Amino acid sequence: MRSSSSLKQEFLKKWIMGLQRCTSSNKNMSILERKKAIKLSADLAMAAARNGRTSWSRAVIANAARESDKRLLAEKILQGQESEMLLKKVSNMSAVIRNRRIIRSKKILKRSRRRTTSEPQKVLASSIAKRLVQKRTHILKSLVPGGEFMDEISLIEETLDYIAYLRAQVDVMRCIATSPHLMALNSE
Repeated sequence: MRSSSSLKQEFLKKWIMGLQRCTSSNKNMSILERKKAIKLSADLAMAAARNGRTSWSRAVIANAARESDKRLLAEKILQGQESEMLLKKVSNMSAVIRNRRIIRSKKILKRSRRRTTSEPQKVLASSIAKRLVQKRTHILKSLVPGGEFMDEISLIEETLDYIAYLRAQVDVMRCIATSPHLMALNSE
């Protein structure tokens, strides 16, 4: 994975470019429209910085391209060849992910049928632990974009990558939010 500073620079460059494309076409945006444009451009910039190499980044782009109200905004933000390349990757990878999921679920089912234990306490503890893991996995799958199509190992890898990019996004936004305050202090 890239260093934190290069990750932040790439995100900031794509985010500013996306914001410029959004605001140049519509000068009379309401506050709600601006909020949506800022959030969507930040999410798409984060995904575009990953170049569609991860499932979460492809899911973010696919979700934006799927919804009609966000589609035009997404096309403006991801304008040009980059947009076409990322959207093509998204459509190609979704079929591959579905096929992997079916094969893995069959393997898991076969393994679970093989195991049997005779001790009731171990069975009870095992089933409680299994339910707890399933519940937490389900929650994690709902938090990570595209997580519902991932197996547990991929989910953990994608979650770690997604967290790193979210941290970078927050750091960049904090810098931008505090920079006017710092400039005001310096000018005094």
